[in-house]
Amino acid sequence: MTCVGPDLGLIDDGALIVADGTIAWVGDAADLAAAARALAVTVEHVRDLEGRLLTPGLVDCHTHAIFAGDRAHEFALRARGAGYLEIAAAGGGIAATTGPTRASTDDALVALTVDRLRRARATGTTTMEIKSGYDLTVDGELRLLRLIARAAAAGVIAVEPTLLCHVVPADRRADRAAYVDELAGALVPAAARARLATSVDVYCDDGAFTRAETARILGAAAACGLAVRGHVGQFTDQGAAELVAGLGGRSVDHLEQVSAAGIAALAAAGTVAVMLPGACVQLRLPPPPVAALRAAGVAMAVASDLNPGSSHASSLPLQLWLATTHLGMTVDEAWLGVTRHAARALGLADRGALIAGARPDLVSWNVRDPAAVPYAYDRDHVDEVIVAA
Repeated sequence: MTCVGPDLGLIDDGALIVADGTIAWVGDAADLAAAARALAVTVEHVRDLEGRLLTPGLVDCHTHAIFAGDRAHEFALRARGAGYLEIAAAGGGIAATTGPTRASTDDALVALTVDRLRRARATGTTTMEIKSGYDLTVDGELRLLRLIARAAAAGVIAVEPTLLCHVVPADRRADRAAYVDELAGALVPAAARARLATSVDVYCDDGAFTRAETARILGAAAACGLAVRGHVGQFTDQGAAELVAGLGGRSVDHLEQVSAAGIAALAAAGTVAVMLPGACVQLRLPPPPVAALRAAGVAMAVASDLNPGSSHASSLPLQLWLATTHLGMTVDEAWLGVTRHAARALGLADRGALIAGARPDLVSWNVRDPAAVPYAYDRDHVDEVIVAA
């Protein structure tokens, strides 16, 4: 097999050993027998991939996979030139998904989510982050987090739950401060106490939360021991990149608009910049400043942003194509973006790399060259997906 090593260096004719539920060794196939002896491992099953590419399971570090309803009409409006904020102001956008999601039964929402997990797995995803965010009430968001846990229990792939504070609902805009206090004082602590989420994400932008409101909510998250993340700079730069970095945040996501100061703050904090090319292209936004992020040494992840409005797709291979052709990322950067850097954005040290001690989530591909996956992007290149028990 052709094996992707720790720095995306290919190991021609590589091999790995899985023992006791983890990857125990990775190296040249010629050294396999010696490695097994050194590890005192009895090789019970050998699979020859006959030159196929083997990679870590893909990690989708930004999705909104739990929702009900359909917004195809918004796609048609956008194709005629309507903008995201214009559609949202007319009652579309996030508000158009909130109603169907609230009205859906628990079982129906779980079934929809599990189906999306299955489709993602079929294209190589073995870990997916799922955000709440389509109810906008304290009780409703906690319900969505509990249903994410139910979907995760189906065992299709590994799931990382995130509490998302998405927007201020129309019926709470007259007293935004009280709503933000509710999120920070009730919702975040409740999610933390029940261990329903590993992180909190806040959408800081025009039409969403202000920088001060974001600071209030993320401060509460940090105080509760939850990791901090942010939807940042999709339409306007509110200074949230600096805010999230200052809180030691794991990631900032979108970044079509970010200042040099924001990039410097991300680099200094080691915060991952998550590229969401599906939404960027569909909304006809300028691409994030990939070259500036690269020059500053900011790690870049790539995610699907699976959601009903701006990126209704779960395929990370498709995002590899968009990242390389539309955002200007290199093939190596894009692959690291859906493996090692995506895992880092979720705080998962045991995923995203074929190294000793890692979880043996694996994908074999019917290609030898990693560039072949985004190059021939309309083909199903997946040979087999293995998700660790």
